[in-house]
Amino acid sequence: MPELPEVESARAAIERAGLERRIADVDDADTYECRPHHPGEIRDALVGRSLTAAHRQGKSMWCDTSGTGRSQTPGPELGIHLGMSGRIVITPPTVADADADSVVARSTTGGDYQGTRSSKSVISPRNPAWNRFTLFFEDGGELRLFDKRRLGRVRLDPDRSDLGPDAQDITLAQFRQRIGKGKAPLKARLLDQSAIAGIGNLLADETLWQAHLSPLRPSGELDDDELAALRRALRTATRAAIKHGGVHTGTFIRHRSRDGHCPRCGAEVKRATVGSRTTYWCPDEQQ
Repeated sequence: MPELPEVESARAAIERAGLERRIADVDDADTYECRPHHPGEIRDALVGRSLTAAHRQGKSMWCDTSGTGRSQTPGPELGIHLGMSGRIVITPPTVADADADSVVARSTTGGDYQGTRSSKSVISPRNPAWNRFTLFFEDGGELRLFDKRRLGRVRLDPDRSDLGPDAQDITLAQFRQRIGKGKAPLKARLLDQSAIAGIGNLLADETLWQAHLSPLRPSGELDDDELAALRRALRTATRAAIKHGGVHTGTFIRHRSRDGHCPRCGAEVKRATVGSRTTYWCPDEQQ
């Protein structure tokens, strides 16, 4: 499932290639992906506008929209959730005589890690229905939500009031207040999106391994120094995942298996369910 780094790659893709392009039409016919909106409702709200900024808080992403005509009054926010495996695809302005390979080469994508699949399989899918939502720009290009599993979501003016501070931006004071309390296992606290937004299963395991902390440790038992070290580990793990293409690139992640061993000390990793998620850690180093 896309975590903060993957959603940040989708946000950055929109920022690079999707802003200030006037919207000529919208395909919002997928009633499940666009719920609770009726077909045409998002279209009516967006045609004639442009995306003006792309934002992210945790795993939630949204875009500001412009006014229409001479109006300077901004339009509604466009919320896009990637679901379990969604990707953003942005194609370039139409160029005369451009072939399919040229369009693929000039397109911009971001979102869920696509493994060994080529970009072409996402930009030009064999089943067009996998493009669950599309903005058609006046310049001939498109912004699409490619979502083969149909678990994403597109909404106008999405509610973010239940989200905690973003995991990449949370201050030390906020982190200590929100994470260092209660009896819940430390990993479960990190996964609580109302406490801190953006951490998923893999990023939590990578962060705790880097911080030498057990996922089972009661959150309220950590002292100020341990909480500061945990926040530093989170920031380091998040920055590295964004830089290298996703949480799957973490040092510990490739060792998360039943026969895995700690890449630092070689001890056999332990496996259990914490916070309703399958969890791996080094029993020798993570206390």
